[in-house]
Amino acid sequence: KTAYEMLRSLVGSEMCIRDRASSWIRRMFEEGAELKKAHGAANVFDFSLGNPNLPPPPSFRRVLREILEHAPESAHAYMANTGLPETCAAVAERLSAEQGVRVSGAEVIMTCGAAGALNIAFKALLDPGDEVLVPAPCFVEYGFYADNHGGVLNTVPSRPDFQLDLGAIEAALGPRSKIVLLNSPNNPTGVVYPEESLRALGRLLEEKSRALSRTLYLVADEPYRQVVFDGVRVPPLFSCYRQSIVCSSYSKDLSIPGERIGYAAVHPEAEHKKALLAGMALANRILGFVNAPALMQRAVARLQGERCDVAAYRRKRDLLCDGLAAAGYEFIRPQGTFYVFPRSPLADDVAFVQELKKERVLAVPGRGFFGPGHFRIAFCVEDAVIENALPAFARAIRRR
Repeated sequence: KTAYEMLRSLVGSEMCIRDRASSWIRRMFEEGAELKKAHGAANVFDFSLGNPNLPPPPSFRRVLREILEHAPESAHAYMANTGLPETCAAVAERLSAEQGVRVSGAEVIMTCGAAGALNIAFKALLDPGDEVLVPAPCFVEYGFYADNHGGVLNTVPSRPDFQLDLGAIEAALGPRSKIVLLNSPNNPTGVVYPEESLRALGRLLEEKSRALSRTLYLVADEPYRQVVFDGVRVPPLFSCYRQSIVCSSYSKDLSIPGERIGYAAVHPEAEHKKALLAGMALANRILGFVNAPALMQRAVARLQGERCDVAAYRRKRDLLCDGLAAAGYEFIRPQGTFYVFPRSPLADDVAFVQELKKERVLAVPGRGFFGPGHFRIAFCVEDAVIENALPAFARAIRRR
């Protein structure tokens, strides 16, 4: 089945057909808005939307003020579709240290967020009917991104601990496969794929590329790379496979999702690098992005390595996970992101989410992420929301 067929079979056609842009995340968010009208915002515990609730680091506002005070008259003009050279160079310098491979500014394209980066990569790579394979659970909008460019999203099961199942990926690779898409740290599970798994995947893709006589690409969606806990390190993708593209944004580490600023970087040794970069630059224009926001490009060029108070997210994770464990929920403690993905106490995760809703707790069914039997909690909320919701979580599980 295609990703859309699978999603329809899991959640019915109402969500998928009535409005392609809708999702369980938005649906629960909208239901939460109605509950807040009825009961007051303080009496509704909304964990539906992964909207960072921490402020940007203080340096962000300082840099913005300095840019506005000293910007040249041309500061807000059109630019090359790939972005400001100085910004691309700054991103490349950080990526070189992060990835263990020397990256130049010419291999970086500034984009309208990680979603923009993924879309230009898919536009450049996919022919009609080409497959994008992604381990499930995963972010549901990947299916829309693939479909935007004639591709088909196929989900591949992960192991019970949500780590990569290399056997399942190998079995899924076929003559129409073009991209393996990874999201680490993962939304919705919070797991980080270890380096040995990525290296093994890189070897598998090299072997399969030769066997299939076509280049298989590894694309990483990494907006949560800097949001990790307990000394966990996100491994460098470029060190594991040459035919790879890293897509990311500053939405989570700088806590500026509404500013829509991100980038795509192509491995400097990728086989078809020149054509790929040219195609992605063209796609940035013809998909309507034109170029990433000029003011934000100037800002992030000076903010490489900065991030919001990730320790606050770790505190929220521990507060929530300790309370869920005491109530009897089963889950894997997230290594990163601001999500936890517990097992649903009921086989029907939608039914259990409705039980939570009776307690005025808003979570998202796991089937909205191709992970039925679980539900997602976004803990990027005030600590008081978590503290006040824990008794409600406990009541809901006792009624199962």
